Amino acid sequence: MTQATSTAYSRDLGDELRLLRERFSTLNGRKFAIQLGWDPSKVSNIENGKARASEIDLAQYLTACGMDIEFFDDFKRRYYNAFDLVCAQTLSSLRTVAMTESTATKITSYEVTSHPGLLQTREFARELLAEGAVHPPEDVERLVQARIDRQTVLRRPFRPEFLFYIHELALRQRVDDAKIMEDQYLRLLCNTNLIRIVPLDVGTASLETGFTLYEFDKAAPIVFSETNLVQVFAQDDIVVKQCRDLFERLDSLALDAERSKSRLAEYVSAVREGRLGSR
Repeated sequence: MTQATSTAYSRDLGDELRLLRERFSTLNGRKFAIQLGWDPSKVSNIENGKARASEIDLAQYLTACGMDIEFFDDFKRRYYNAFDLVCAQTLSSLRTVAMTESTATKITSYEVTSHPGLLQTREFARELLAEGAVHPPEDVERLVQARIDRQTVLRRPFRPEFLFYIHELALRQRVDDAKIMEDQYLRLLCNTNLIRIVPLDVGTASLETGFTLYEFDKAAPIVFSETNLVQVFAQDDIVVKQCRDLFERLDSLALDAERSKSRLAEYVSAVREGRLGSR
């Protein structure tokens, strides 16, 4: 075991190990460590993603949980890059995103082509995922439910501090069902205390992709971005600084809270009056 800087993915995989221990043994962390002949702090550090387990450590841990060689090989492959400061995952990998959101103390995001996933209605999310060519039809409902489940972080009594910057181009992303669009705009309108609109006259030449900054009490900040094919987590200091600089720029460009609320109300009125045409 070696000490390392924890990452979103190392904490995710460490938690996966903890869940395996709790499911396939009757031992708490201390007793599990004693069974393995380890110091109790070693189990804690590995399960919290604070230390990199060696291949032998993983073999001993997983064997004690009753896992076979096939499981070990798959986990070792995923664990190999867990502590990299930049990590890429497929879009179907939702656990790391959910864990990152649920442990953050502050979440600041910018969307330029889509409504924020944490603020999407179930019907709007389903239409977007069904119309896209990325996910097979049989996965759509699972991904919709995962998106809705992640939104519980907004309702927690001690939730993170949120700020969503949304470019007006994203507001023009819509589906052909007027009722779904009205409900989606109303969802945004009900959360205007968390939203700042970036108006259409602000170009996107240097802000053409969305990104999110996650901040934590006891862990390094993480920058998250995704495309149609991959999602990337980065906690490199330079990347984090560049992200903070971009948010400073967005703060100067975006409408204030009251004007953002008025702009969203205009979209609600437009769809109700049939002035927001189909795509």
